Amino acid sequence: MTSTTLLTYTVRLAIGGAVLLAVLVLAACGGIGQPLLSDVQADPATLRPTGAGELVNISYYIGRDALVSVYLEDTNGQRYPLRDDALRHPNSDPYTLRFDGTVPTDDDVILQRMLPDGAYTVVVQAEDMSGNRAEERVQIDLATGDVPLPDIENLMVFPETISPNADAINDITEITYRIPLTATVDVTITTPEGQVLPFVTREEVEPSERRHVWNGRRPDGGLLPDGVYTYTVRAEDLYGNLVQRQGTIELENTGQPEATILYARIAPEHLMLGDTLTVTMRVRNTGPVPIRTYGPPSGYTYTTDDVYSSIEGGQYTAQAGGFWRIGMDWDANSGGGARRYPFRWALSDRPPDEWKVPFEEDWLMPGEEAEVVGHVVILQRETRMTFYVGLIQDGVGFFQDRTARTLVEVGF
Repeated sequence: MTSTTLLTYTVRLAIGGAVLLAVLVLAACGGIGQPLLSDVQADPATLRPTGAGELVNISYYIGRDALVSVYLEDTNGQRYPLRDDALRHPNSDPYTLRFDGTVPTDDDVILQRMLPDGAYTVVVQAEDMSGNRAEERVQIDLATGDVPLPDIENLMVFPETISPNADAINDITEITYRIPLTATVDVTITTPEGQVLPFVTREEVEPSERRHVWNGRRPDGGLLPDGVYTYTVRAEDLYGNLVQRQGTIELENTGQPEATILYARIAPEHLMLGDTLTVTMRVRNTGPVPIRTYGPPSGYTYTTDDVYSSIEGGQYTAQAGGFWRIGMDWDANSGGGARRYPFRWALSDRPPDEWKVPFEEDWLMPGEEAEVVGHVVILQRETRMTFYVGLIQDGVGFFQDRTARTLVEVGF
């Protein structure tokens, strides 16, 4: 064999080996010798839904990377898409689509519904990256019976605009509706930016009137900004039928109220039984929203036998949680409830003669300050009384509790 012949033989052998290796690699990847789409099956061939989770398993094999679409076709040629251009890769196991007898719709209310009884063709189509196409069909029968759709009736929200700022005025809204059939209910809130917040998740309900209260906050209690929010109520029955209804809720003047005692002085520190103790306090609204307050007004005089809830015929008893007041108490006063901070005044420096009625509310605006003066006639027979001041939000709690502690000595 000449050197030229030997060289030619060696080159051909190398090329042949490279080609064989490429063929083996492609075959291993499903590129050669494997059909694009194969073995399409539907099991069982007849679906009889009873609400117990019955399914038809539509399975198929893919021989190479492809976009797969699956749809049903009825005897009139109407198509019901189940998958649309879903990317699939070759796999040793078949792909399986579990069909429960329902199909998605283009309706804004009925999102998914069960198909009527009849014969249907399952069509599976595949298209690979080179544009090659394949299609297979199998037959199934649906015996769904007459299954009524779930619904969400009489959906209402009141009020439609709320201001979650803890002033007890439209801080919450109520979402009410009726579920006529047993269903699983979900309620979500969608922000103006499109973020979906869960509110009620997979609540199984019998036919009944429903009510949910929303406080305009995130699920973790965080504040939401002003804006128009979309609420969505969905109801799904045991068969997979799914309906939804929507509406909007507007948030305005949202924020967390906050106040700070800037200054407090309790004097005199020595007095006789029957004398008057005076407390002078300066308070600032340090939050982003107005603070709602009510009397008694600055300058009102208590005795140590009084409680804010019993004076003036009970006109100043604690109101719903939106009202703030400033109060004074002393250490030995161990009572709870109304005995906690028994001496309370409005966060307002408006003089008493400007209050039109005894129970008239006022507002301390963001950044605004008020100087409040209160008087207490000492009738308590204690020689040493340690007084202090604090901020109170009715029905909520005590803020800046036990501030400006001052020892007052009382002579008899």
